[in-house]
Amino acid sequence: MRLLNAREMGQDQTKQQIEKGLHLYQSNQTEKALRVWMRVLEKSADPAGRFRVLGCLITAHAEMGRYKDMLKFAVVQIDTARELEDPDYLTESYLNLARSNEKLCEFPKTISYCKTCLNMQGTTVSLQLNGQVSLSMGNAFLGLSTFQKALECFEKALRYAHNNDDKMLECRVCCSLGNFYAQIKDYEKALFFPCKAAELVNDYGKGWSLKYRAMSQYHMAVAYRKLGRLGDAMDRCEESMKIALQHGDRPLQALCLLCFADIHRSRKDVQALESIEKAQELAEGLGNKLGLLKLHCLCERIYRTKGQQQELRDHVVKFHECVEEMELYCGMCGESIGEKNNQLQALPCSHFFHLKCLQTNGTRGCPNCRRLSVKPGYV
Repeated sequence: MRLLNAREMGQDQTKQQIEKGLHLYQSNQTEKALRVWMRVLEKSADPAGRFRVLGCLITAHAEMGRYKDMLKFAVVQIDTARELEDPDYLTESYLNLARSNEKLCEFPKTISYCKTCLNMQGTTVSLQLNGQVSLSMGNAFLGLSTFQKALECFEKALRYAHNNDDKMLECRVCCSLGNFYAQIKDYEKALFFPCKAAELVNDYGKGWSLKYRAMSQYHMAVAYRKLGRLGDAMDRCEESMKIALQHGDRPLQALCLLCFADIHRSRKDVQALESIEKAQELAEGLGNKLGLLKLHCLCERIYRTKGQQQELRDHVVKFHECVEEMELYCGMCGESIGEKNNQLQALPCSHFFHLKCLQTNGTRGCPNCRRLSVKPGYV
């Protein structure tokens, strides 16, 4: 009886300390929260408590952009879940491992861990995580430029969010869809989805992390810049950068720097190259191939305008190396995607082509799967 009481007291103390850390974290006292959680992790002998505090540490490091630390805690959480021998804990830990690898641009590993999660179905908690698994898998496919599979995963994640009234998941999916449509040059939709995410933050996000607001503002900035609304783009990007600096989120800072470079270039401002150089350093450090592709494209345009032929040739070669490595080609005309400012479009079957190629193709259907495609597909 005494042993049981001591164990229960230890569990209660662990729970209290975890809640204390959460209160500090929600009050933006991040470092204090991390210290509380680390003490719990070092002292607690309760596996369930350790699992929960590891989840807190994983989420906090994800939102701060400390992805290597996020992965470290995810690996420890896997071992704790195996100790607990509970399928719900194991599914959640594999999802965190997938998300960690996604953030580190290890996309094949992300997809593998997501498939492991999906193969472990059977419990209520596991089924509730399906939306997050689909979102992480969609982000990984988008990172690999596998647009068809990415869109299918985002559609699934959005259905899970709607069916479970999960506003936070819906917000995250909307941000990813904003990124998705920006990449295929459908800028009206690229603006619509992050605007929807911003609405969700305003209506439901009182207790959410500021990261959600920062990401929605960043994706709005990208779309506004593409649509030529440079003042709006600058305002949104500055708000996103302010939050990124506050949280020490280096990946988001890199994205904002790249967006600033785009805006300055559009204004023919000399600060563009300075922003690009800073963003390139961060993108190379993170292994962000899509970011590097865009940087080389931006540099090509700038050096072509300046008449600096050697720098122009260097970036043209690097751009084509990225295109070949990522296999970015239109299934109709065979030209590379991204070399020219051509809009892409998804058909209802989720295959992607240049919009001009689809207009030439008319209503004869998708050449990849031969489904009839009378109009472009929408999520």
